Amino acid sequence: MSDSYVWPSRFVDLKREVVSGTTQERLTASWNDILEELASRTVEIAKAGPDFVPQVKFADLDKLTPEEIEVIKRKGSVVIRGVVDNQTASNWKAELDAFVKANPHAEGFPEEDKQFFHLYWTRPQVEARSHPNLLKASAWLNNLYHVNSGKKLDGVDLSVPLTYADRFRIRHPGGHWGRFPPHVDGGAIERWEDKTFRRCFEDIFSGSWRQHDPYELEHRLDARSSMYGRAGQATVFRTFQGWLAMSETAPTQGTLRVFPDVQLSNAYTLLRPFFSPTVPEDSPYILDPKNWKFDISKPDFPGIFPVGSGLEETMTSIPKVNPGDMVFWHCDVVHSVEEEHTGTTDSAVMYIGAVPKTPLNSEYVMKQATTFLAGQNPPDFAKLPKGTTLVGLGTNGDSESTDWQGCNGASYPGRLILAFSSSWLSYVPAYQTFVEKRAKYSAPPYGV
Repeated sequence: MSDSYVWPSRFVDLKREVVSGTTQERLTASWNDILEELASRTVEIAKAGPDFVPQVKFADLDKLTPEEIEVIKRKGSVVIRGVVDNQTASNWKAELDAFVKANPHAEGFPEEDKQFFHLYWTRPQVEARSHPNLLKASAWLNNLYHVNSGKKLDGVDLSVPLTYADRFRIRHPGGHWGRFPPHVDGGAIERWEDKTFRRCFEDIFSGSWRQHDPYELEHRLDARSSMYGRAGQATVFRTFQGWLAMSETAPTQGTLRVFPDVQLSNAYTLLRPFFSPTVPEDSPYILDPKNWKFDISKPDFPGIFPVGSGLEETMTSIPKVNPGDMVFWHCDVVHSVEEEHTGTTDSAVMYIGAVPKTPLNSEYVMKQATTFLAGQNPPDFAKLPKGTTLVGLGTNGDSESTDWQGCNGASYPGRLILAFSSSWLSYVPAYQTFVEKRAKYSAPPYGV
């Protein structure tokens, strides 16, 4: 939805419904508190810069103190160093370079110099997603969530990470990218419109934003993050979105920017549609509570695009990363990509989020497995154009994990984590035909 989108009048009714359980006075007091906190946090983040984002070593994940873990949870962003060794990650980048050279027709943008690729099943991607260290990091992140009621949730195991196939980018120096302004991956208007999703933020909508817990799991499981079938909108629940670095990338080199305070950013973006500024949004006084008024007379939802009102100054680039490092950000974290790449080498990452075992996630990865077998794009993404053949795709044999030791001590077959296990595949009638067909293309026709 662009700035020129004309919102249907029904969204005025939605606004009234969302805040019907509280009073204008309570919401205004909460909004004023949010603006004051945002002004204070802006100064704090601007002073620290990229160092505001927590950085930990993969080898130390099990050694972090409760205080260190709380910092990661509050900021909703973390750099995990050395998840994969430098050489392995660099080799994956070289192999992906060779893959796109061998498949110049592969979908990507910009069209005249492709750098962001709509590719999902290359061998490096299959290998990376099933790497034991990556699975451990994902499970560790999943377990930052909890159920405050203590209720047992059927079909949920935070210690079992599932695979969600996503894309990769190999961004060249120079150029200008404007496709990734500040946004949130985990749903757009759904965060207000879907009643179950809305319950994840009920403390915010009731005027008690400081009681909001971004890591409460229960209502997220059945929340609809994609109600309108937008291409590329994840229908799974990712606890954290993430990427694996395959190159050195530093601030100003086309890297990620985040708003590293997930509770505050949720409070701001979710209440923003209910207030209108009385001064221009680029005013230096925009965060003064006196310059806002409660307003639910218009149908627009400016919180969907969390820009303006000083929010850009509250965002920071992540620290420099090396091949094998991973960056993760909470599914609610506002983030963007730097428009400029001032470096001299490629900025290359594979998008790999943390996905826990839940009923809806398990259902999705079974569907995803079918697309893998057919050499097609995953269900959440646009279909591969008819007649497209990609040479050198990965196969089930390229997944590294033979088994997975969960955080609860249980052992799980690695292929089950990927949802295309050998035992499951034996029940797929087309599997043998697929194996014979795919065998022609399983060995890459290029050298690395």
